[in-house]
Amino acid sequence: MSQSSKSENATHQHGHQHAHTHNHADNSNEKALRIAFLIIFVFMIVETVGGIVSGSLALLADAGHMFTDAAALAMAWGAFVAARRPPDREHSYGHKRYQVIAAFVNGILLLFIVVLIVKEAVERFVEPHQVDAPMMLLIASIGFVVNVVTFWMLHSGEKDNLNIRGAMLHVLSDLLGSVVAIIAGLAIYFYQWMWMDPLLSLLVAALIVRSGVYLVKDALHILLEGVPKHLDIESIKHQLAQLDENIESIHHVHTWSLNEEEVLMSLHVNVKSLDGYDSLLKRLHLHLHELGIQHATVQIENNYCSSRLEQD
Repeated sequence: MSQSSKSENATHQHGHQHAHTHNHADNSNEKALRIAFLIIFVFMIVETVGGIVSGSLALLADAGHMFTDAAALAMAWGAFVAARRPPDREHSYGHKRYQVIAAFVNGILLLFIVVLIVKEAVERFVEPHQVDAPMMLLIASIGFVVNVVTFWMLHSGEKDNLNIRGAMLHVLSDLLGSVVAIIAGLAIYFYQWMWMDPLLSLLVAALIVRSGVYLVKDALHILLEGVPKHLDIESIKHQLAQLDENIESIHHVHTWSLNEEEVLMSLHVNVKSLDGYDSLLKRLHLHLHELGIQHATVQIENNYCSSRLEQD
C-alpha cells in the first residue's frame, strides 16, 4: 500500500472512531441531562413550597437557583436534540450552535436570578422575617442529597461539552446553596440568628454570579468565533511547516468552533512546487485532525494568494 493510501486510510479510521465516540458521548450526555432535569424540576417545586411555608429566604433563593438549573438542563437537553438535525440549505454546518446559545442564555438567567436574591436579602435585613427552622433544615437536607446525586450524574458525562459544564456549574452552585441553607437553619434553630438567612443568601448569590459570568464569557467567545482556547495558532503553523521541506510558509490561518468540541480551521500553505500536491494535502489534513480540528479547509498555492486580488 502506498504512503498516500495509508494516510488516507488512517484519516478515515480516525474520523470514524471519533464520530462513533462523539455520538456515544452525546447520547450519554443527553440521557444524563434528561434524568437530571426531571429530578431538579420536581425538587424545585418541593423547595419553593417549603420556602414559602417556612418563610426561609435561603430556601427560596435556592429554589430560584434550582429554577435556573431546571431551565439550564431543559435547554441543554433540547440543544442536544436540535444538534442531531442534519445540515440543510440554511444551516450548512448543522444545528450544533444551539448548545452554545443554550449555555449563553443559562448564564444570563443565572445573573438575572442574582438581582432578585440580592433585592430580597436587602429587604430582609431591614425587616427580618420569622423562619420555620425545622422545616427549612428538612428541605435543605433533602435538597443536598438531590444535588449530590444530580451532580454525580452530570460529572460522569463529557465535561468538555459546554452544555454539560454549564449544567454542572448550575448544580454545583445549587449544591453549595443547600449547604448554606442547612447552616442558616442550624443558626436560626439554636441561636435565633434570623440575619443568617439573608446573609447566607447573599453568599449563594455570589456563587451564582461566578457561574453565570464564566458561562456567558465562554459561550460568547464561541458565538463571536474566537480562537478555541486550547489551540495555539503559532504552534500549529510551526508543526505543519515541519511536515514537508516543500512548504515555504503558512498564512491566513483562521480557526473557530461550532461548540467546544467541533473546531474548524482555514489556512493557506505556500509551497515551492506543486509536485506531490495530493500527498501533502492528505498529510496536512491528517495532522490537523490529530490536533482535534475536525473541519479544515487547506489552500495550497505556489507564490499566489487569493488575497492579492483585493490589492490588484
